[in-house]
Amino acid sequence: MILGVDTHKDVHVAAILTITGVLLATQSFPTTRDGYAATLEWAHRFGDVNAAGIECTGSYGSALMKYLQTQNVKVFEVNQPDRALRRKAGKTDAVDAEAAARAVIAGRSLATPKTGIGAAEDLRQMRLVKSSAVKARTTAINQLKGLVVGAEPALRDQLRGLSTKALSRACALLLPSTVERMLMSELATRIHHLTEQLGRLETAMTRTVMACAPELLDRPGVGYDSAAALLIAVGDNPERMKNEAAFAALCGVSPVEFSSGKTTKRRLNRGGNRQAYAALYRIVLTRLRWDETTQNYLQHRTEQGKSKRDVIRCLKRYLARKIFTILKTLPDQHKTARSTN
Repeated sequence: MILGVDTHKDVHVAAILTITGVLLATQSFPTTRDGYAATLEWAHRFGDVNAAGIECTGSYGSALMKYLQTQNVKVFEVNQPDRALRRKAGKTDAVDAEAAARAVIAGRSLATPKTGIGAAEDLRQMRLVKSSAVKARTTAINQLKGLVVGAEPALRDQLRGLSTKALSRACALLLPSTVERMLMSELATRIHHLTEQLGRLETAMTRTVMACAPELLDRPGVGYDSAAALLIAVGDNPERMKNEAAFAALCGVSPVEFSSGKTTKRRLNRGGNRQAYAALYRIVLTRLRWDETTQNYLQHRTEQGKSKRDVIRCLKRYLARKIFTILKTLPDQHKTARSTN
């Protein structure tokens, strides 16, 4: 039997099909531990479950995926149904669950989902919290500077020309004698707290990266944030990627054909994990500025007639290949880093 599941926040809808594609039944189950057990028990009534196709294994379907894996059921990540087909045939949760199972039978969705139980998942959550803290801090700084612009002349002259750090310190010491001064003090205090929070998050992320992939930080141009983005893209089970070409495609730096008529050329893949792509791009720019070997390579290739843009594309592909050689040897560290931290 093949199990297909359309996942939601409160209820999952499951469909059970034979290996030949015959739909046997559909059923809804709550998103609780008992509901997950009931889902598998219900599926086993029709026979042995060989595999399961689940939508959104990184969000709504994450808990169900982990439960099924503990019960020795092979789980595949399934994309949402084709929208053109959905418009023709209509949409219900039962139809989506059936489509998930059929995608596994047809071999269209055979991607192994991320386990989400190790250091990469920790880094993903820390990076999300860091991103929100950076956004909140930037908003507070802009609001504080806006208040300074419209402040009373004496206070504005006192605060004019100060750096962001000095401005927040000065405003934090203001007495709340007026509403304007009180708001400046509150914003400055908020900026101070968010800055401290970002420092703690950066320390935790660096410690986690050092625990699971210290070799990454030894590479020129690779900082803790870029290393974290790459580890998040790979996940806690990097063995699911067969070769470095798969990793390059995941990061959006694999070449794809872009030909039409008499024009024959290639461009980089515009899909994949865009955060990982941005990390590779940052690493390349850093190396072009500080790494002598990379600078010499750029000069050599431009003398051969290549544009700087083409050289950067080659460097991103090169970096993906080198980084994959590091990551593919770290599955055990990925799994154990969470417990050691």
